Amino acid sequence: MYARLLSLYHQSPRQAQLLLIMVAAFLAIYLLPAGNARFDNALLEAVRLTHWYAQEHVILCLLPAFLIAGAMAVYISQGSVMRFLGPEASKPVAFSVASVSGTLLAVCSCTVLPLFGGIYKRGAGLGAAIAFLYSGPAINVMAIVVTAKVLGAELGIARAVGAILFALVIGTIMHLIYRREEAERARGSSRGFGTVEDGKPITSVMAFFGLMIGILVFANWAAADSNAWMTVFRWKWPITVVLALLFALLLVRRWNWPVRPLLGLGIAIVLAALLTPGLPELPFAIGILGIMAIAITRDEDREWATQTWDFARQILPLLLGGVFIAGLLLGRPGYEGLIPSQWVSLAVGDNSLISTLLASLLGAFMYFSTLTEVPIVEGLLGSGMGKGPALALLLAGPALSLPNMLVIRTILGTGKTVVYCVLVVLMATLTGFIYGNLW
Repeated sequence: MYARLLSLYHQSPRQAQLLLIMVAAFLAIYLLPAGNARFDNALLEAVRLTHWYAQEHVILCLLPAFLIAGAMAVYISQGSVMRFLGPEASKPVAFSVASVSGTLLAVCSCTVLPLFGGIYKRGAGLGAAIAFLYSGPAINVMAIVVTAKVLGAELGIARAVGAILFALVIGTIMHLIYRREEAERARGSSRGFGTVEDGKPITSVMAFFGLMIGILVFANWAAADSNAWMTVFRWKWPITVVLALLFALLLVRRWNWPVRPLLGLGIAIVLAALLTPGLPELPFAIGILGIMAIAITRDEDREWATQTWDFARQILPLLLGGVFIAGLLLGRPGYEGLIPSQWVSLAVGDNSLISTLLASLLGAFMYFSTLTEVPIVEGLLGSGMGKGPALALLLAGPALSLPNMLVIRTILGTGKTVVYCVLVVLMATLTGFIYGNLW
């Protein structure tokens, strides 16, 4: 019988695989614990977290990030990236540039992914790209200031020092582990440097990317308990509008874009803003999609739209799926998923090595948007969490998440992704354990 089944499998393997998938899907649906209060609530939490993520992050964070990543792949010369961030570049220079670049963005673990993919695809060395990947969400100046103010100066300083060292150490370790592979990759992609490949002056390119990054940063400026920060928050949309107008002017003057389509797009944005005054995401989305629609009609800029779409179709489904699974398991901040919050509080209630490791793992799989990790840790500390596990969660949480891991795997492959995630968790655990037992 088994021989006969094996023979049938070899005769039509695709049909057999399809049958196995159908059986597995049926069993999964059949055995769902529907009606169980915890499962039903966890499923609702997954939907709510995904809904919140779609509302708060996709339009304002991911769309401009895709736009910037697509532009990186087209308008920045491979040689320029290789010079400053490539495998053969000076490591102090490469890691410093990557860390500073990530710090200036101050984005979450998901928004940094298209940008990381853009610089890595363009030729950045693995170590520098990893330093950028970690530093973007982890070395967030405002988050560190808020941490010090809410959780105490000790944790704030420890988080700042730990995050900076992590970016450098993890990037260095990844470089050393894969140095031979990276050297071969560098030899296969090295080119000249100095200007972008279509001959645009470097000053125009710097202004082009600077304005887009400014739009990304100010459109996502979050409220916080700081007078200076709140002043900028109240003016975030006027600042964003000014930056968008300067960007349109740059496209006309330096990129030779026609005025009429941009003027029509501007009118559409203004009408959307007037008709939906409480929904700034709509005119923002119209602006980005309109820029891509114009770009795709121009021979010299069509590749920008193509690369942007490639990043979006590769990354967005994995992010949404990962957020859904994270919500199912852990719920939203302050709410429960399948894993009871009491388990979490009991597991991280002291400064032992096991508690610190569990806090690192919790941070690695849970999704944190920018600044939300601080009130979450504050609540856990109030429930008895040790300071060591708290620091471990602050170091691992903003830089990693389940959706983040799924996307990194598509860019680096399974092996490098596992090594990176293990390094983050182990270093967060070790740092938190030492800190918790010293203080």
